[in-house]
Amino acid sequence: MTLDSRTTWAAPAELIRTLQEARQLYRPRKIGRGHELYRQGECSTKFYLIDSGLIKISIFREDGTEVILEFMGSGTICGEGAALDRLARFSSAVAVEDTELLEFDTAGWSDEEQGMAPVLMALMRITALKQRVLALRLEQLFSREPENRIMELFHRLAQMAPQIPESSIAVLPQLTHEHIAAMTGMTRVTVTRALHRLRSRGNVIQHDGRFRLAGSTESVQKGA
Repeated sequence: MTLDSRTTWAAPAELIRTLQEARQLYRPRKIGRGHELYRQGECSTKFYLIDSGLIKISIFREDGTEVILEFMGSGTICGEGAALDRLARFSSAVAVEDTELLEFDTAGWSDEEQGMAPVLMALMRITALKQRVLALRLEQLFSREPENRIMELFHRLAQMAPQIPESSIAVLPQLTHEHIAAMTGMTRVTVTRALHRLRSRGNVIQHDGRFRLAGSTESVQKGA
């Protein structure tokens, strides 16, 4: 299972393999483009490992404004938080394109069931990693400068982005200005202007429709 270049979050490959190997716990499922996998506010014991395709994870504010949290592609997992704590989902998931999934249902899970211990440990580690990312996202949203918000988002994405051989340029997932705006809590116009300033400073390069960060990870982190 290869990580999709459009994915904005991914769990370590060994944790995903642990879930894939627990064949007795899931069933394959296919959904079409635009299908709502789950809805904010509903309760469910199911979570999903994406085999192929792309899922958009969003939160909707009371005024209907959509805040995009992540784009989940092949080799990623979503919906596990509510499936484990049995509370209402805090986000919605919609298929951006035709998607194939592995559907897990925690209803009736028991610690004594064969093979459960590795699966539960993998889920705990994945959930902990997601909490760290959400904490960074909250910090990002409280940043006042648009350029800082964008660089903080890009720095996080750069942690899992491939680098161009023999250089320190990180190639980021495929994102439009609208996507970046929804992920940083800004308008598209503000994002466009901020990206122009970042390109002028040499922080960001855009080539073939994809953003790239020049310099080492340390320089990206500092927004240098």
